[in-house]
Amino acid sequence: MIKRVATAVVLIPLVLLLVLKAPLYVLALVAGAVALLAIAEFLKLVTPYGVQPLTLATYVFVALFFVFVIIASTNRTPLVETTAMIYGTALTAAVAPFIFLTVAMKMRRANLTSGYPAAAAAVFAFAYIAIPMALLVGIRQQPAGAIWTIYTLLAVWAGDIFAYFVGKSLGRHRMSPHISPKKTWEGAAASIVASVIVGTLWIQHAPGISSALLRAGLIERRDGMWGLEQPPLWPIILLSAVVNIAAQLGDLVESLIKRGAGVKDSGTILPGHGGMLDRIDAMLFAVPVVWAYGAWRLMQ
Repeated sequence: MIKRVATAVVLIPLVLLLVLKAPLYVLALVAGAVALLAIAEFLKLVTPYGVQPLTLATYVFVALFFVFVIIASTNRTPLVETTAMIYGTALTAAVAPFIFLTVAMKMRRANLTSGYPAAAAAVFAFAYIAIPMALLVGIRQQPAGAIWTIYTLLAVWAGDIFAYFVGKSLGRHRMSPHISPKKTWEGAAASIVASVIVGTLWIQHAPGISSALLRAGLIERRDGMWGLEQPPLWPIILLSAVVNIAAQLGDLVESLIKRGAGVKDSGTILPGHGGMLDRIDAMLFAVPVVWAYGAWRLMQ
């Protein structure tokens, strides 16, 4: 627990400063680096399943995808960037299976049974990890991007913290004992409530927070949320609940993968927190929800 808290105390201010102050291309570069680290851990997790991953090809493909994300992030027109993200991501996802199957065909001629599983693992790694990390940059690019990005982080973090402590102290009914034995329905319910309260309060006070951040020189005016941009209360309550449910599903999905691989953590890069994939698993499912909501509002 001491290592867990110490790591969080160091990382959380750095993450918030990165979201608020760093240029978008720097955020995209960091997101790409995090995605590659998480993908490296994921490809190690699939080897106990009998899969021989296309490690180098996956790294190269994801790195090239984030070159596109970095280029797209330099466009300061939100509608143009969102449209580019939609078409660029859709096109990349569409060609990914064909590229990886071609690579597998060339590299696995001596063992044809390993080609398809290797290609499938590479495609899944891209869809599961790289796309959500790219969409996180997309959220930051949208109007009031700083507010919405921090909203996403806070909603997920609050849910995770309350699920842990409430589940540990009051949890009696196991949610999914075969996948994640420590998760309880009591913790899950507390998690939803925490995300709804924290997320709603953040958006309700966003104009005041934006003014404070603007005065401190941490954001530009376009990155804050002002009176007329503030969404109604009920959509935010619903969004926060959906974000939390998505985050909990993300955590369970990674637990399923680790359980099948016979490991406790995806890695050891973060003291007290396990691997990079362990830290972003919930975010991978939550980010697309917030990005889709922002894209829908932008295109109205």
